[in-house]
Amino acid sequence: MACHGANGEGQTASGFPRLAGQPEAYLLKQLQAFAGGQRKNSQMAPIASALDAQQMRDAADYYASLPGWRPQGQTRAPSPQYALGLRLATSGNWSKDVPACFACHGPGGAGVAPHFPALAGQPSVYTRSQMKAWQTATRTNDPQGLMQSVAEKMTDAEFDAVSLYLEHPSLDEKGK
Repeated sequence: MACHGANGEGQTASGFPRLAGQPEAYLLKQLQAFAGGQRKNSQMAPIASALDAQQMRDAADYYASLPGWRPQGQTRAPSPQYALGLRLATSGNWSKDVPACFACHGPGGAGVAPHFPALAGQPSVYTRSQMKAWQTATRTNDPQGLMQSVAEKMTDAEFDAVSLYLEHPSLDEKGK
């Protein structure tokens, strides 16, 4: 719990993801993937491996029951990088066959249970690291390889932009 915060809110500076409000089935699948070696993480693998099936279900249920991310009135200064992230999240980049993040992850990146987790409010360090992991095939546990096929078409600059936007999503290019 310490890594992900007392209330599952994650840790922005350290890049630990927000677990609060994520779909229960998604969280359970991730714990099983860490324990089974399908998802690699030197910190999570031993923790997940130490849990039995009921403990995994209980942990997934607990974090899913917590309130998810909600906008807190924060704004970001307008920047080309933030604007690019907004465009990728809401419209995608169809010239490269990259769909909008929100096409699968739901309006505002709120998540669509059970396979598509919430993206809104996730630490940008975490989101970027996962995009890179899918691009390099060091993470491969997504349904039908969807994220791998998206990430391999994106650049590092696009990873940075969309990760920045998703950490503090808003409605317009001015960050308001």
